[in-house]
Amino acid sequence: MKPSVAKEHVLKKIRAALITRTPNPFPNTDFEKNIYSESKDTNDILFAKEFSKVNGQFIYCSDTYDFANNFRSLAEEKQWKNIHCFNKELLELFKHMQVTGITESQDLSNAEVGVTNCESLIARTGSLLISSADSNGRQLSILPPVHVVIASTDQLAYDLKEAFDLVKRKYKGTYPSMLSVTTGPSRTADIEKTLVLGAHGPKDLFVFLIEK
Repeated sequence: MKPSVAKEHVLKKIRAALITRTPNPFPNTDFEKNIYSESKDTNDILFAKEFSKVNGQFIYCSDTYDFANNFRSLAEEKQWKNIHCFNKELLELFKHMQVTGITESQDLSNAEVGVTNCESLIARTGSLLISSADSNGRQLSILPPVHVVIASTDQLAYDLKEAFDLVKRKYKGTYPSMLSVTTGPSRTADIEKTLVLGAHGPKDLFVFLIEK
C-alpha cells in the first residue's frame, strides 16, 4: 500500500469515527471524586511513612536546637567533610546554631553533601517539591551524592494540588520557572531489573522536619 493511500485510509477512518460517535461506556463516572483512600494519619506521620518506603531517611526535630544537634550527630556519624549550602537563610541558621563545616563554595567537584530547603513536602507520596526560585539553584540537589533537605511543618501538603497551592500563594499567583518533584533517592532498574540507587543523582536523601 502506497503511503498516500495508507494515509487516506487512516483519515477516512478518523472522519467516520467523528461522524458516528461511540456511546460513553461509563456515563456515571464522577471525575471530581478522589480516587485515593483518605489516610487517618496526620500529614507529618504520613510523609514519614511514605518517604521511608522510597528509601528516604527522615529526621523529626522539635525545634531548631534539636535540628542542630541531630544534624551534628549525623554529620559526625557519616564523617561528612564537604557540606555545601548556598541558601542565606539556612546559612544564618547554621551560624546561629553554631553548626560548623558548612561551605558556600560554588565549586561542587568534591562536594559530599548538598543542603537545601524545598517548597513543600507532599505527604501522600513522600515527595519533595523543589523550585528554581531557591538560591541553592538546580545543581546542589543533583550533583553531590548526598542531598539534605531542611523543611518545616508549615510546608506539609497532603497531595500535589495542595503543594502547588502553597507555591502559588508564596509567589503571589505565579510559579517559578522550574518545579521538580523528587520522590526518594535517584534510582534505576534498567539494567537486568536490578534496583540501583544514585544512578542519576544523589544516592542518599535526608529530610529534617522542624516543628513550627
